[in-house]
Amino acid sequence: MNTFMITLQLPNELTEEFISLIPMQRKIINELLDVGKVIQYSLSIDRSQAWVTIAAASEQKALDILSTFPLIHFMKPEIFELAFHNSVSNELPKLIMN
Repeated sequence: MNTFMITLQLPNELTEEFISLIPMQRKIINELLDVGKVIQYSLSIDRSQAWVTIAAASEQKALDILSTFPLIHFMKPEIFELAFHNSVSNELPKLIMN
């Protein structure tokens, strides 16, 4: 499995259509996070740019995942294949029952 970092340039003006699609975008992202297709998703504080890290077999497969985003038609993506991706887990530690 390969890892891709995608930079998403967001529009300067957020239309009503864009805003109405945000809940569906968040739902899809959460589903993709749950199944491990999206590794992380970040949004800049000024909401002008987002970053998504995707695990996929190829660049085309990563773009296929990206195409499921409800807001993709408002975004300008730039994709980079990564040599590696290290991060700290945000999950709670696993409980060990003694």
